[in-house]
Amino acid sequence: MSDSLFPLPPVPGIPVRGETATYPIGRIFCVGRNYAAHAAEMGIEVDREKPFYFTKSPASAVLSGASVPYPSGTENYHYEMELALAISAPVFRATPEQARDAIYGYCCALDMTRRDLQLSERAKQRPWSLGKDVENSAVFAPMTKAVDLPAIRNQRIHLSVNGEIRQDGSLTELIWKLDEIIVHLSGFYHLRPGDLILTGTPAGVGPVVAGDVIEGGIDGLDPIHLTLTPLE
Repeated sequence: MSDSLFPLPPVPGIPVRGETATYPIGRIFCVGRNYAAHAAEMGIEVDREKPFYFTKSPASAVLSGASVPYPSGTENYHYEMELALAISAPVFRATPEQARDAIYGYCCALDMTRRDLQLSERAKQRPWSLGKDVENSAVFAPMTKAVDLPAIRNQRIHLSVNGEIRQDGSLTELIWKLDEIIVHLSGFYHLRPGDLILTGTPAGVGPVVAGDVIEGGIDGLDPIHLTLTPLE
């Protein structure tokens, strides 16, 4: 194999409770409109026909505790608090049982979004990439292995900005459950270790500005923390 012409910036690995090694970030899939109340606040009525997805590049990933600049090209930057699941084994056209067995662990995540760009592109039926695949916009807290966490059922999911609660929901509100997401997505991709799936956000999304401190949590998981600094 030939040497690279130039080095790429490293992609961070996600710390895992009880492990010295980190979970490598491969692909990042995100489920859209997976909480009915959030879809409603976005002006969309959801249904149970099928889930849909967008992606973020691994280069957009950053770990909890980071201080990152407010992104360029937006005047309406939003937080979205999410449960992320990590894949542990190759899985393709999974059954529900295979889907559950393929989950390595869970962590808190933030899907930061240039909302003004997302909405303007959506209105023109264009892809959301400028709104969603933003530098430092996929934020991951340390991971807990699935074997160390009780079943995902009714855990609280919440987020605050500068200490003020903005999102406060329950994982029972998920429209598409975790095994259903993996079953569906694995019909289109050969999922593999390193793949992460952000499962959607509850109602209460909103804008943040430089200087804001974002903190979130899900019962039983390590919390997440992000500080926005002025655009560099």
